[in-house]
Amino acid sequence: MYSVEVLSRNDDRISVRLDGFPVQYANALRRICLNGVPIFAIDTVEIVENSSVLADEGLAHRLALVPLTTPRDAINTAEMYGSARVEGYANSRVMLILDSDKSTETTTLTTAKLSTEDPAVHPISDDIPIVELAPAQRVVVECYARLGRGTEHAKWNSANISVLTGTEEDGLVLTVESSGAMNPEDIILAGIEELAGRLAELRDVLSALPRQS
Repeated sequence: MYSVEVLSRNDDRISVRLDGFPVQYANALRRICLNGVPIFAIDTVEIVENSSVLADEGLAHRLALVPLTTPRDAINTAEMYGSARVEGYANSRVMLILDSDKSTETTTLTTAKLSTEDPAVHPISDDIPIVELAPAQRVVVECYARLGRGTEHAKWNSANISVLTGTEEDGLVLTVESSGAMNPEDIILAGIEELAGRLAELRDVLSALPRQS
């Protein structure tokens, strides 16, 4: 008999008890929740102006590691898997603009200055520091975020931790802590859809193999 029970939940973490599920299936879901659920991260950076002490490459690296919110309805993993098509997002790209403006004082440039063309995709906090700017220094950057998976790069990890404890006999407990990009319960739901998409693709591949007489 299969059953699922939410043991605890808050904005960052969720723990669910899985009864009756084979450990290999639960572990597959655990791994997908960690780095297999597509989320947005900055992948392309075009430097318009950078007079800060941070080199262009360093600035691009800092921006790429800024966690971005990813609404679950932005992805359709069953359709995205294999074809890389994302329903509702043209080419799965969102543009963000960073413009520090010039200041007469030393300031810390933070993600509060990072504006987005899509209000649903934005930094998880306005207080993430990017670079310290001296008077008259300025940074103007165009950024493009796209959907990706943590198996490609850690910046696309949807969860900080995803662990499985317990035994099949006593029930398995899956605990997922979000990186901030998605609600923890949405990570599990998207992980289930992702796992279903992978299994469906495997079924189609095996079904297409020639039959032995």
